[in-house]
Amino acid sequence: MGKPSDLVQGTLDLLILKTISLEPKHGWAIAKRIQQISSAVQQVQQRSPYPALHRLEQKAWIKAKWAETETGRKAKLYSLTAAGRAQLEKEAANWSRLSTAINLVVETT
Repeated sequence: MGKPSDLVQGTLDLLILKTISLEPKHGWAIAKRIQQISSAVQQVQQRSPYPALHRLEQKAWIKAKWAETETGRKAKLYSLTAAGRAQLEKEAANWSRLSTAINLVVETT
């Protein structure tokens, strides 16, 4: 069995896009929210989201702006762009197809 921190390759982008789809968040808050929603099954290491965030920003799927956090510190808050919302829909549909196919294989006796 894999470690709780193992992410299926390619899912971090989907998890990030979904996490910020409702409201902008900074990198650490994104990682904590993924952990919280998954009941700690998916754990994103403290530095892990930043390369993904930069990659998503370069693809124009997210945008960042500096703002004050709830603790009064300055942080980059990430939010989805229109292109990011479209990509989230594509990634979610792909994940649904893939997970359904894997479940079929695993559950076949």
